[in-house]
Amino acid sequence: MTHPHPNRRTLLVVDDQEENLRILGAILTMMGYDLVPAFDGRQALQRLAARLPDLILLDIVLPDIDGVTLCRQIKENPAWAEIPIIFVSASDDKNLVVQALETGGVDYVTKPYNKAELISRVRAHLALKESRDALRDLAADKDALLGMLAHDFKNHLSGVMVSSRLLAGREGAFDTRSKELLDEIAQSSERMLAFVQRFLANQQATFSPAVPEPFDAGAIVLQAVRQHLDHAAMKGIVVDCELPETGIHALGDANALRQILDNLVSNAVKFTPEDGTVRVAAKVADGRVSIDVSDSGPGFSEADLPRLYERYARLSACATGGELSTGLGLSIARCLAAQMGASLELISPAGAPAHFRVALPSALAPSPNA
Repeated sequence: MTHPHPNRRTLLVVDDQEENLRILGAILTMMGYDLVPAFDGRQALQRLAARLPDLILLDIVLPDIDGVTLCRQIKENPAWAEIPIIFVSASDDKNLVVQALETGGVDYVTKPYNKAELISRVRAHLALKESRDALRDLAADKDALLGMLAHDFKNHLSGVMVSSRLLAGREGAFDTRSKELLDEIAQSSERMLAFVQRFLANQQATFSPAVPEPFDAGAIVLQAVRQHLDHAAMKGIVVDCELPETGIHALGDANALRQILDNLVSNAVKFTPEDGTVRVAAKVADGRVSIDVSDSGPGFSEADLPRLYERYARLSACATGGELSTGLGLSIARCLAAQMGASLELISPAGAPAHFRVALPSALAPSPNA
């Protein structure tokens, strides 16, 4: 076994034949790789736990466990799953090759080794892994930077919005035109703030799984409705809310449902014309909690349906009051629903007023003494 070098690629070679290890060692150390040998599956797992290699050369036949089973165990461990595995075997059985690759191997090399072929394949898969790692790190850096910028932007927008509202509220301090300008500043910053919040919610929905637990879904429904009553009143929209008298207790994530309903009710008010109606109704049946959000707007066209949950999708309907539409709301809602074991679907046909349904498992009402 060679001593590890910080700038060299490390290869874990699993083979129970010492002669094979010697041959591989001669070929690969000459190419500047550090080799870590293992004579059976148990030793291979110990080597993996001690030091992550950049690539694994894995024999099919081992004394304690076959290579296909060992590959499956390696791929089931999240810390090892991205390590490329090249199978090596004296057999050229096509069924065995298919089985090895379906288990997670990236390539298959037969013995006796062809030096040029072996080196070429090892180099190719190391280069592919390096590219994947670089792309993953780049994506993580991008997400971290965008998240940081969005958070800072949100704080500044909140300050602009609050300050303009406070200034506009000073009696006699400004003339009519100045008040109109302050109101435009407040509305613009509020719309931009909504966009930033949607963006941050989308990031959270993508990377933060929801944790299912019992909660009072009825309270979440009421909160979502009340949050948009002022907006609805400005457009003369009536918002009806129907809840069962027995209450609604669901199993899921309260924050996720709050965000889903906020998106659905906000959209319903946004796309309903003046003097229209928005209806929010919830019920419990067959062990499921169903929450329907419907409106009297134009709904979706046939062309909209395949793109309904795409991020930043621009659909046919236009907000009836000039409100900002980010194209993120339904994408976020669908992602959050899936993460907590709920479903979100459009149950109205194309061309009809929009009618969405959120369904999630029901939970027993908590004991009064709990």
